Amino acid sequence: QVQLVESGGGLVQAGGSLTLSCAASGLSYRTYAVGWFRQAPGKEREFVAAISYSRSSAIYADSVKGRFTISRDSGESMVSLLMNSLKPEDTALYYCAADLGAVRPRTTEYEYDYWGQGTQVTVSS
Repeated sequence: QVQLVESGGGLVQAGGSLTLSCAASGLSYRTYAVGWFRQAPGKEREFVAAISYSRSSAIYADSVKGRFTISRDSGESMVSLLMNSLKPEDTALYYCAADLGAVRPRTTEYEYDYWGQGTQVTVSS
């Protein structure tokens, strides 16, 4: 059974940092990219960052480029999102998702096959 579990969300002041983690299980021996998405109240879910299975490629939304860093451990089942210089507009429910069979990271959510339940990030001004 495939499961993605996010952790690390919380309340932080503007300018602060948080690291989100995504633990994947049930995907051993399968190739998959991992993405992070977020959804703020009253808004559609949007792409944040994604990383390839081999860890050789990572992509970011323009709104987070230079502030967020996605990484994947050598065991490939744990993906982290380091978020620096947080802004109030980064407040959202953050989801990680697995894109089975993907060689390169992708930005569109319909490409992703499995999703976690989300972790809340709140940035106060």
